Formats: sequence, structure tokens, C-alpha cells
Amino acid sequence: MAHAMTHASVMEPAPDAEHGSGVYDEKLGMWIFLLSEIMFFTALIGSYIILRFSHPDAWQAPGKVLNIPVTAVNTFLLICSSVTMVKAYASIADGNQKMLRLWLVFTVLIGATFVGIQVYEYYHLIEKAFVPSAGLYGSTFYTMTGFHGFHVTMGVICMSFVTWKAFRGAYTATDHRGVEVIGLYWHFVDLVWIILFTIVYLI
Repeated sequence: MAHAMTHASVMEPAPDAEHGSGVYDEKLGMWIFLLSEIMFFTALIGSYIILRFSHPDAWQAPGKVLNIPVTAVNTFLLICSSVTMVKAYASIADGNQKMLRLWLVFTVLIGATFVGIQVYEYYHLIEKAFVPSAGLYGSTFYTMTGFHGFHVTMGVICMSFVTWKAFRGAYTATDHRGVEVIGLYWHFVDLVWIILFTIVYLI
């Protein structure tokens, strides 16, 4: 009996054991998910570029249709949210629960503000008759920015859950996997938006 128990304990890995690479399951899963997202957004952006160069007459100068100053401010806010996310991770890595909660709240608020400003932009664009059915320009614009906005919205929801857990003391200096994993996702959507903003609003 003792031999069997010893053998079982050797064969079964610890629940929190990491892979040989030192990457735990949640982080590995997020990396795999983000790789699929990279392919998804690459396809969207690639299609946009091909359509735009193939049908230049279907596009107008971005400044004539889009509110570039408002979106530039929104972009700056999203970049700031990446900074607050880094601060949140650094805080819990140092075991500072108070600052973790503070920076997470800031990140959630900034992310929600970004989504709100995007909805505001959509509202005014639709008022000007710039709708998804308004040719290639409208359909590609709303497809790319809409999918990104959906990703940010999901990120805000997940970040809110992580923040709720942080207020319950779920994360420590030795175990803060949830903060790191949501941080990877958040930095990804921020990076994608910088690319979208450059291609759609500035070029």
C-alpha cells in the first residue's frame, strides 16, 4: 500500500506545476489564444489594405469623414491603460495589494472610457450617413474597429472580474497568474489599436 501511494505521488504532477519551459497552463493558453487573434487581425488588416489599394476611389481622406482628434485622444487613453496595467502587475509582484487594486480600477475605467468614446464616434458618424453599408470604406471601417471594440469590451469585463478578485485578496506576490494573463490580453488589444489607428485614421 505504501509503495503504491509513493508511486502515485511520483506519477501525478502537482496541480500548480509549470511546464518544462516555466510557463504555467493559463499563460500558455493565453499565448495560444493570442496567436489565433494575431492571425485574425492580420487577415482583417490585410484585406483592408488590399481593398483600399485595389479600389482607391471608394475611400475618402480620413480627415474628411473621421474625427481624428477625438480618436487620437482615445488612443492616448488606451496607451495609458497599458501603463496602469503594468503598474498593477508590478504592484502585486511586490505584494502591494492596495496599489494593485488602485491600478486595476484605473485600467477598467480607462478601458470603459475608450469604449464609450468609440460609441460616441459611431453615433456621430452614423448621423453623417457614414454607415457600414456605405461602400467598401464604411464596411471595412466598422468591421475592423467594431471587432476591436468588441475585444476591448470583453477585456473590460474580464478586467472587472480580476479587479473584483483583487479586492477579495485572491492575488499574492507569489501567485498572481490572473493579473499577468489578463495583462497579456490587454497589451495585445492596445497594440492592435495602435496599428489600426495608424492605418485607418492617419494613412
